[in-house]
Amino acid sequence: MATTQLKLMALDADDLAVISAHVQDARVRTSEIIWRQGEKRLVIGMRRLDWEQTLCGETTQRRLIAALRFDRVLSCKSRHIDLEAKDAVLDLVGIEFHEGEAPSGSALLLFAQGGALRLEVECLECELTDLAADDLGTSDPGEPGMGA
Repeated sequence: MATTQLKLMALDADDLAVISAHVQDARVRTSEIIWRQGEKRLVIGMRRLDWEQTLCGETTQRRLIAALRFDRVLSCKSRHIDLEAKDAVLDLVGIEFHEGEAPSGSALLLFAQGGALRLEVECLECELTDLAADDLGTSDPGEPGMGA
């Protein structure tokens, strides 16, 4: 069953909650977390579960290769994430937005085992884009056969 590739944009906390639902349980290698400070941008490559396929009754889970991008990022801080361990695999639990003095605030990306990324933003600009089906199978990126 072919799934339409998603392209979602978040400009407020409600929009971000929709993106958060789509990236729940996504697998992220630390080498795919790219902080481009000069561009005020954070890009995260991931293999997200195809929740739409599951909701359509498919019994075999599959993952989609996707990119999550935050723009207008003033700072990016990590907690309990070793960004030097390039092959480490993180499980994304969800994303929250905490408004500061409007329109600024902080986006908090929560990972299993207590890891987190905190982004201070001028305003919320987030985009989730599916790039392709994960042709390497439905296994997790930490398992043999997923490649680096």
